Amino acid sequence: MNSIPHGDVAVEPRVIDFDDNRLLPELFGEHDKNLVRIETQLGISLINRGNQIAMTGPKDAVELAEAGLKRLYSRLKGGERIEDADVDAALRMAGQPTDLFGQQEPVIRTRRRQIGPRTPTQAEYIDAIYGHDLVFGLGPAGTGKTYLAVCMAVSMYLSGQVERIILSRPAVEAGERLGFLPGDMKEKVDPYLRPIYDALYDTLPADQVSRKLENGDIEVAPLAFMRGRTLKNAFVLLDEAQNTTAMQMKMFLTRLGENSRMVVTGDLSQIDLPPGQISGLAEAVQTLSDVKGISMIRFSAADVVRHPLVARIVQAYDARDAVKAGGTKR
Repeated sequence: MNSIPHGDVAVEPRVIDFDDNRLLPELFGEHDKNLVRIETQLGISLINRGNQIAMTGPKDAVELAEAGLKRLYSRLKGGERIEDADVDAALRMAGQPTDLFGQQEPVIRTRRRQIGPRTPTQAEYIDAIYGHDLVFGLGPAGTGKTYLAVCMAVSMYLSGQVERIILSRPAVEAGERLGFLPGDMKEKVDPYLRPIYDALYDTLPADQVSRKLENGDIEVAPLAFMRGRTLKNAFVLLDEAQNTTAMQMKMFLTRLGENSRMVVTGDLSQIDLPPGQISGLAEAVQTLSDVKGISMIRFSAADVVRHPLVARIVQAYDARDAVKAGGTKR
Protein backbone atom coordinates (compact mmCIF):
# COMPACT_ATOMS: atom_id res chain seq x y z
CA MET A 1 0.00 0.00 0.00
CA ASN A 2 1.33 3.45 -0.89
CA SER A 3 2.52 5.82 1.79
CA ILE A 4 0.76 9.16 1.75
CA PRO A 5 2.82 11.70 -0.23
CA HIS A 6 3.50 15.03 1.39
CA GLY A 7 3.20 18.35 -0.35
CA ASP A 8 1.43 21.67 -0.36
CA VAL A 9 -2.36 21.48 -0.26
CA ALA A 10 -3.92 22.77 -3.45
CA VAL A 11 -6.17 25.80 -2.91
CA GLU A 12 -8.39 24.96 -5.89
CA PRO A 13 -9.46 21.39 -6.72
CA ARG A 14 -7.79 19.82 -9.73
CA VAL A 15 -10.35 18.53 -12.23
CA ILE A 16 -9.98 15.64 -14.68
CA ASP A 17 -12.33 15.24 -17.65
CA PHE A 18 -13.16 11.83 -19.18
CA ASP A 19 -14.60 11.68 -22.70
CA ASP A 20 -16.45 8.33 -22.58
CA ASN A 21 -19.26 8.34 -20.02
CA ARG A 22 -19.92 4.62 -20.60
CA LEU A 23 -16.64 3.72 -18.90
CA LEU A 24 -17.12 5.87 -15.82
CA PRO A 25 -19.29 3.50 -13.74
CA GLU A 26 -16.50 0.91 -13.83
CA LEU A 27 -13.81 3.55 -13.36
CA PHE A 28 -15.50 4.88 -10.25
CA GLY A 29 -16.55 1.42 -9.04
CA GLU A 30 -19.79 0.34 -7.39
CA HIS A 31 -20.78 3.02 -4.87
CA ASP A 32 -17.57 4.85 -5.90
CA LYS A 33 -15.49 2.16 -4.19
CA ASN A 34 -12.45 2.77 -6.44
CA LEU A 35 -12.46 6.47 -5.63
CA VAL A 36 -12.80 5.70 -1.92
CA ARG A 37 -9.86 3.29 -2.17
CA ILE A 38 -7.70 6.03 -3.73
CA GLU A 39 -8.85 8.59 -1.15
CA THR A 40 -7.93 6.24 1.69
CA GLN A 41 -4.50 5.40 0.33
CA LEU A 42 -3.48 8.94 -0.60
CA GLY A 43 -5.28 11.05 1.98
CA ILE A 44 -7.15 13.20 -0.53
CA SER A 45 -10.76 14.00 -1.47
CA LEU A 46 -12.29 12.87 -4.79
CA ILE A 47 -15.71 14.05 -5.95
CA ASN A 48 -17.25 12.89 -9.23
CA ARG A 49 -19.32 15.40 -11.17
CA GLY A 50 -20.75 13.81 -14.30
CA ASN A 51 -17.77 13.02 -16.48
CA GLN A 52 -15.35 14.87 -14.19
CA ILE A 53 -13.48 14.14 -10.98
CA ALA A 54 -12.46 17.00 -8.69
CA MET A 55 -9.45 16.26 -6.48
CA THR A 56 -8.40 18.13 -3.36
CA GLY A 57 -5.44 17.44 -1.09
CA PRO A 58 -1.63 17.57 -0.94
CA LYS A 59 -0.23 18.46 -4.34
CA ASP A 60 1.96 15.35 -4.71
CA ALA A 61 -0.91 13.06 -3.72
CA VAL A 62 -3.32 14.76 -6.14
CA GLU A 63 -0.81 14.37 -8.97
CA LEU A 64 -0.39 10.69 -8.11
CA ALA A 65 -4.16 10.18 -8.05
CA GLU A 66 -4.53 11.89 -11.42
CA ALA A 67 -1.87 9.72 -13.00
CA GLY A 68 -3.41 6.59 -11.45
CA LEU A 69 -6.93 7.41 -12.63
CA LYS A 70 -5.67 8.08 -16.14
CA ARG A 71 -3.94 4.69 -16.14
CA LEU A 72 -7.15 2.98 -15.05
CA TYR A 73 -9.19 4.86 -17.66
CA SER A 74 -6.71 3.85 -20.35
CA ARG A 75 -7.05 0.24 -19.22
CA LEU A 76 -10.82 0.43 -19.58
CA LYS A 77 -10.53 1.99 -23.05
CA GLY A 78 -8.35 -0.97 -24.01
CA GLY A 79 -11.14 -3.37 -23.09
CA GLU A 80 -9.71 -4.49 -19.75
CA ARG A 81 -11.61 -4.77 -16.48
CA ILE A 82 -10.67 -3.16 -13.16
CA GLU A 83 -10.33 -4.98 -9.86
CA ASP A 84 -9.21 -3.73 -6.45
CA ALA A 85 -5.66 -4.92 -7.15
CA ASP A 86 -5.63 -2.90 -10.39
CA VAL A 87 -6.44 0.29 -8.48
CA ASP A 88 -3.53 -0.36 -6.11
CA ALA A 89 -1.27 -1.20 -9.05
CA ALA A 90 -2.19 2.00 -10.90
CA LEU A 91 -1.10 4.07 -7.91
CA ARG A 92 2.13 2.11 -7.47
CA MET A 93 3.06 2.45 -11.13
CA ALA A 94 1.91 6.08 -11.42
CA GLY A 95 4.59 7.06 -8.93
CA GLN A 96 7.42 5.84 -11.16
CA PRO A 97 9.53 8.12 -13.39
CA THR A 98 8.09 8.25 -16.91
CA ASP A 99 11.44 7.16 -18.41
CA LEU A 100 11.92 4.17 -16.08
CA PHE A 101 11.11 1.62 -18.78
CA GLY A 102 12.13 3.55 -21.87
CA GLN A 103 9.45 4.93 -24.16
CA GLN A 104 6.61 2.90 -22.66
CA GLU A 105 5.85 0.37 -20.00
CA PRO A 106 6.24 -3.29 -21.07
CA VAL A 107 3.00 -5.15 -21.80
CA ILE A 108 2.27 -8.85 -22.44
CA ARG A 109 -0.29 -9.63 -25.14
CA THR A 110 -2.04 -13.00 -25.18
CA ARG A 111 -5.13 -14.41 -26.86
CA ARG A 112 -7.44 -13.86 -23.92
CA ARG A 113 -6.11 -10.68 -22.41
CA GLN A 114 -3.40 -8.05 -22.20
CA ILE A 115 -1.30 -8.17 -19.04
CA GLY A 116 0.54 -5.19 -17.63
CA PRO A 117 2.85 -4.98 -14.61
CA ARG A 118 1.38 -4.17 -11.21
CA THR A 119 4.65 -3.15 -9.58
CA PRO A 120 7.89 -1.55 -10.82
CA THR A 121 9.74 -4.84 -10.23
CA GLN A 122 7.20 -6.71 -12.35
CA ALA A 123 7.81 -4.19 -15.14
CA GLU A 124 11.56 -4.73 -14.79
CA TYR A 125 10.99 -8.50 -14.91
CA ILE A 126 8.89 -8.37 -18.09
CA ASP A 127 11.47 -6.09 -19.68
CA ALA A 128 14.26 -8.49 -18.67
CA ILE A 129 12.49 -11.48 -20.27
CA TYR A 130 12.04 -9.50 -23.48
CA GLY A 131 15.75 -8.62 -23.55
CA HIS A 132 17.65 -11.63 -22.11
CA ASP A 133 17.97 -15.30 -23.02
CA LEU A 134 18.12 -16.35 -19.35
CA VAL A 135 16.28 -14.63 -16.50
CA PHE A 136 16.07 -15.55 -12.83
CA GLY A 137 12.93 -14.38 -10.99
CA LEU A 138 13.66 -14.52 -7.26
CA GLY A 139 11.32 -13.70 -4.39
CA PRO A 140 8.32 -14.63 -2.26
CA ALA A 141 5.05 -16.18 -3.34
CA GLY A 142 2.41 -13.83 -4.69
CA THR A 143 4.77 -11.54 -6.59
CA GLY A 144 3.69 -12.81 -10.02
CA LYS A 145 7.02 -14.29 -11.06
CA THR A 146 5.58 -17.62 -12.28
CA TYR A 147 2.36 -16.15 -13.68
CA LEU A 148 4.13 -13.47 -15.70
CA ALA A 149 6.69 -15.96 -17.03
CA VAL A 150 3.92 -18.24 -18.32
CA CYS A 151 2.13 -15.24 -19.86
CA MET A 152 5.37 -14.23 -21.58
CA ALA A 153 5.80 -17.79 -22.84
CA VAL A 154 2.32 -17.76 -24.38
CA SER A 155 2.84 -14.29 -25.87
CA MET A 156 6.14 -15.25 -27.51
CA TYR A 157 4.63 -18.49 -28.80
CA LEU A 158 1.62 -16.70 -30.33
CA SER A 159 3.86 -14.12 -32.00
CA GLY A 160 6.05 -16.84 -33.53
CA GLN A 161 9.18 -15.94 -31.57
CA VAL A 162 9.35 -19.51 -30.25
CA GLU A 163 7.84 -22.75 -31.58
CA ARG A 164 6.93 -24.39 -28.30
CA ILE A 165 6.61 -23.93 -24.56
CA ILE A 166 8.30 -26.25 -22.06
CA LEU A 167 7.23 -26.05 -18.43
CA SER A 168 9.02 -27.89 -15.65
CA ARG A 169 9.16 -28.07 -11.89
CA PRO A 170 11.04 -30.33 -9.47
CA ALA A 171 8.71 -32.82 -7.81
CA VAL A 172 10.47 -32.83 -4.48
CA GLU A 173 7.57 -34.37 -2.60
CA ALA A 174 7.78 -37.43 -4.87
CA GLY A 175 11.56 -37.50 -4.72
CA GLU A 176 11.47 -37.39 -8.55
CA ARG A 177 10.43 -41.09 -8.38
CA LEU A 178 7.48 -40.45 -10.61
CA GLY A 179 7.33 -44.03 -11.88
CA PHE A 180 5.76 -45.07 -8.59
CA LEU A 181 2.86 -42.65 -8.97
CA PRO A 182 -0.36 -43.78 -10.74
CA GLY A 183 -1.34 -42.59 -14.21
CA ASP A 184 0.54 -41.43 -17.30
CA MET A 185 3.31 -38.83 -17.21
CA LYS A 186 0.94 -35.86 -17.41
CA GLU A 187 -1.16 -37.22 -14.54
CA LYS A 188 1.93 -37.85 -12.44
CA VAL A 189 3.27 -34.31 -12.84
CA ASP A 190 0.01 -32.31 -12.89
CA PRO A 191 -0.35 -31.90 -9.10
CA TYR A 192 3.00 -30.12 -8.98
CA LEU A 193 2.22 -27.78 -11.88
CA ARG A 194 -1.23 -26.46 -10.93
CA PRO A 195 -0.10 -22.78 -10.73
CA ILE A 196 1.35 -23.07 -14.23
CA TYR A 197 -1.88 -24.50 -15.63
CA ASP A 198 -3.84 -21.69 -13.97
CA ALA A 199 -1.74 -19.14 -15.84
CA LEU A 200 -2.12 -21.02 -19.14
CA TYR A 201 -5.92 -21.04 -18.86
CA ASP A 202 -5.84 -17.33 -18.06
CA THR A 203 -4.07 -16.57 -21.36
CA LEU A 204 -5.50 -19.17 -23.76
CA PRO A 205 -8.97 -20.69 -24.23
CA ALA A 206 -9.25 -24.07 -22.49
CA ASP A 207 -9.72 -26.03 -25.73
CA GLN A 208 -6.54 -24.52 -27.17
CA VAL A 209 -4.56 -25.38 -24.05
CA SER A 210 -5.74 -29.00 -24.29
CA ARG A 211 -4.98 -29.19 -28.01
CA LYS A 212 -1.51 -27.72 -27.65
CA LEU A 213 -0.70 -30.07 -24.78
CA GLU A 214 -1.78 -33.00 -26.95
CA ASN A 215 0.26 -32.00 -30.00
CA GLY A 216 3.36 -31.09 -27.96
CA ASP A 217 3.40 -27.34 -28.63
CA ILE A 218 3.07 -27.00 -24.86
CA GLU A 219 5.04 -29.60 -22.96
CA VAL A 220 4.82 -30.26 -19.25
CA ALA A 221 7.67 -32.42 -18.03
CA PRO A 222 9.40 -33.24 -14.74
CA LEU A 223 12.86 -31.84 -14.31
CA ALA A 224 14.39 -35.31 -14.42
CA PHE A 225 13.21 -35.68 -18.04
CA MET A 226 15.27 -32.68 -19.21
CA ARG A 227 18.54 -34.63 -19.06
CA GLY A 228 20.25 -35.20 -22.41
CA ARG A 229 18.03 -32.78 -24.34
CA THR A 230 18.86 -29.55 -26.18
CA LEU A 231 15.86 -27.23 -26.04
CA LYS A 232 15.78 -25.23 -29.30
CA ASN A 233 13.24 -22.63 -30.45
CA ALA A 234 11.46 -22.85 -27.12
CA PHE A 235 10.40 -20.83 -24.12
CA VAL A 236 11.52 -22.91 -21.14
CA LEU A 237 10.33 -22.27 -17.58
CA LEU A 238 11.68 -23.94 -14.45
CA ASP A 239 9.41 -23.13 -11.52
CA GLU A 240 10.11 -23.69 -7.79
CA ALA A 241 13.79 -23.87 -8.67
CA GLN A 242 14.87 -23.48 -5.04
CA ASN A 243 14.10 -27.21 -4.72
CA THR A 244 16.63 -28.28 -7.34
CA THR A 245 19.98 -29.76 -6.37
CA ALA A 246 23.16 -28.13 -7.66
CA MET A 247 23.56 -30.94 -10.21
CA GLN A 248 19.97 -30.63 -11.43
CA MET A 249 20.29 -26.88 -11.86
CA LYS A 250 23.50 -27.13 -13.88
CA MET A 251 21.91 -29.84 -16.01
CA PHE A 252 18.84 -27.71 -16.66
CA LEU A 253 20.68 -24.49 -17.50
CA THR A 254 22.91 -26.27 -20.01
CA ARG A 255 19.84 -27.49 -21.95
CA LEU A 256 19.41 -23.99 -23.44
CA GLY A 257 19.49 -24.22 -27.23
CA GLU A 258 19.41 -21.83 -30.18
CA ASN A 259 16.62 -19.25 -30.33
CA SER A 260 15.33 -20.19 -26.90
CA ARG A 261 14.36 -18.18 -23.85
CA MET A 262 14.73 -19.60 -20.35
CA VAL A 263 13.21 -18.33 -17.10
CA VAL A 264 14.01 -19.78 -13.69
CA THR A 265 11.80 -18.83 -10.76
CA GLY A 266 12.07 -19.59 -7.07
CA ASP A 267 11.92 -18.43 -3.47
CA LEU A 268 15.12 -19.02 -1.54
CA SER A 269 13.25 -18.72 1.75
CA GLN A 270 11.09 -21.77 0.90
CA ILE A 271 13.62 -24.56 0.27
CA ASP A 272 12.16 -28.06 0.80
CA LEU A 273 15.33 -30.05 0.18
CA PRO A 274 16.65 -32.43 2.86
CA PRO A 275 18.75 -30.73 5.59
CA GLY A 276 22.32 -30.14 4.52
CA GLN A 277 21.60 -30.29 0.77
CA ILE A 278 22.57 -27.15 -1.12
CA SER A 279 19.88 -25.52 -3.27
CA GLY A 280 20.81 -25.43 -6.92
CA LEU A 281 19.09 -22.07 -7.23
CA ALA A 282 21.11 -20.57 -4.38
CA GLU A 283 24.33 -21.83 -5.94
CA ALA A 284 23.34 -20.58 -9.41
CA VAL A 285 22.54 -17.10 -8.09
CA GLN A 286 25.94 -16.91 -6.44
CA THR A 287 27.84 -18.38 -9.39
CA LEU A 288 26.12 -16.61 -12.30
CA SER A 289 25.37 -13.16 -10.90
CA ASP A 290 28.03 -11.47 -13.06
CA VAL A 291 27.63 -13.55 -16.24
CA LYS A 292 26.81 -11.43 -19.29
CA GLY A 293 23.41 -12.15 -20.85
CA ILE A 294 21.79 -13.27 -17.60
CA SER A 295 19.34 -11.07 -15.70
CA MET A 296 18.43 -11.62 -12.06
CA ILE A 297 15.29 -9.85 -10.86
CA ARG A 298 14.64 -9.80 -7.12
CA PHE A 299 11.08 -9.37 -5.85
CA SER A 300 10.19 -8.38 -2.30
CA ALA A 301 7.13 -8.19 -0.06
CA ALA A 302 6.37 -4.81 -1.71
CA ASP A 303 5.69 -6.73 -4.95
CA VAL A 304 3.10 -9.12 -3.50
CA VAL A 305 -0.08 -8.61 -5.50
CA ARG A 306 -2.35 -11.06 -3.69
CA HIS A 307 -4.44 -10.14 -0.66
CA PRO A 308 -2.74 -7.23 1.21
CA LEU A 309 -2.40 -9.48 4.24
CA VAL A 310 -0.03 -11.73 2.27
CA ALA A 311 2.46 -8.88 1.95
CA ARG A 312 2.33 -8.27 5.69
CA ILE A 313 2.85 -11.99 6.37
CA VAL A 314 5.91 -12.02 4.11
CA GLN A 315 7.28 -8.92 5.84
CA ALA A 316 6.79 -10.51 9.27
CA TYR A 317 8.69 -13.65 8.26
CA ASP A 318 11.45 -11.55 6.65
CA ALA A 319 11.80 -9.59 9.89
CA ARG A 320 11.98 -12.82 11.90
CA ASP A 321 14.64 -14.25 9.56
CA ALA A 322 16.67 -11.04 9.86
CA VAL A 323 16.63 -11.31 13.67
CA LYS A 324 17.69 -14.96 13.46
CA ALA A 325 20.52 -14.10 11.07
CA GLY A 326 21.70 -11.37 13.43
CA GLY A 327 21.68 -13.80 16.34
CA THR A 328 23.67 -16.34 14.34
CA LYS A 329 26.34 -13.78 13.53
CA ARG A 330 26.72 -12.96 17.18
